[in-house]
Amino acid sequence: MVSEHASPLATLGGVDAGGQNVHVADLARALGRLGADVVVHTRRDDPALARTVDFAPNVVVDHVDAGPAAPVSKDQLLPYMAAFSRQLADAWHDRRPDIVHSHFWMSGLAALHAAQPLGIPLAHTYHALGVVKRRHQGAHDTSPSARVGVEQMLALGVDRIVATTADEAFELVALGAELDRITVVPCGVDLERFRPGGPADERRHPGRRRVVVVSRLVERKGIGNVIAAVAQLPDVELVIAGGPPAAMLDDDEEARRFQSLADSLGIAERVELRGAVPREAVPALLRSADVVACCPWYEPFGLVAVEAMACGVPVVASAVGGLAETVTDGVTGVLVPPRSPASIADALQRVLADDGIRLAMGAAGRRRARRFGWQRIAEQTLDVARSLAMSWEPAGDRA
Repeated sequence: MVSEHASPLATLGGVDAGGQNVHVADLARALGRLGADVVVHTRRDDPALARTVDFAPNVVVDHVDAGPAAPVSKDQLLPYMAAFSRQLADAWHDRRPDIVHSHFWMSGLAALHAAQPLGIPLAHTYHALGVVKRRHQGAHDTSPSARVGVEQMLALGVDRIVATTADEAFELVALGAELDRITVVPCGVDLERFRPGGPADERRHPGRRRVVVVSRLVERKGIGNVIAAVAQLPDVELVIAGGPPAAMLDDDEEARRFQSLADSLGIAERVELRGAVPREAVPALLRSADVVACCPWYEPFGLVAVEAMACGVPVVASAVGGLAETVTDGVTGVLVPPRSPASIADALQRVLADDGIRLAMGAAGRRRARRFGWQRIAEQTLDVARSLAMSWEPAGDRA
């Protein structure tokens, strides 16, 4: 597996550390449990890191030297992908893998240039598409200008695409990918960790209803829209987990903006920015919620929504991307238009006002989340790998 910026060892909540890190880490663990021998290649961002780290049974993380051994924004990593690719080629020449599975467009670029000359079949998962990001963010899109072209090249050049939603598959066909080379395998959830039973985060104000957001602190995640919605709901508190550690929130531009918005709306006392939360603490935080809000402007998959459903908590989510497929409107939660605080407030009020509806949605969400268990997702991913290995032929031999 190749995941150039999203290491399975990273602390979650930073600008570039989120759902992809969780996906790569949990998929690697689950494949290892099935007996696969997994190496996750990621860029070294700390000189103290060992070249290889045992991560889980049958899983090793390989820290590749490409660019400075320091944190670098993923939008600044493209110039280092040639060096990353050379390191991959050297590693695979010495120990040839049966299959390479790259994650995100720059990983795909590096993996393609390393794998093709060695005759190694390549599967690719995009996690997010530049063309979709540009559509929704316009001039605010900070991705390198080459991204869309590289993603289109990958759509035509990789041997198999593993899309996480049907919506993504539709977008990929529009980029030129052949439908019969696309397999939809959703992201997974750890059903042992994310479950209704277990400890819940303690509430400071037990009489209040609680809405929880777990997200990176970036504008497109729609956190400001949720804050504006909660301002319309008396006796409702909002806990926002994500971003830098709590002690560093005052230095974070987005955290300051959200706090300023809460101040201006007169609800600062009801809005808590908690900062980065350890992964092991996330289930307890989700279980403490009456509703989990996932209201981004767009979202390739929406892992937090599935984790909330697995914990038996209803979700209010934007009807975009993967969220529109994972959250069943009126059954496991409520879907709302993106960038609409009024719609979010109405949906939250509907769920919070009726405990019968809230509990029924939570139970339905738990049932639905079972289809996203990692055992099932890993088996589907391994089926793709086996199928690709059996049917693959070198590019020069293809009709």
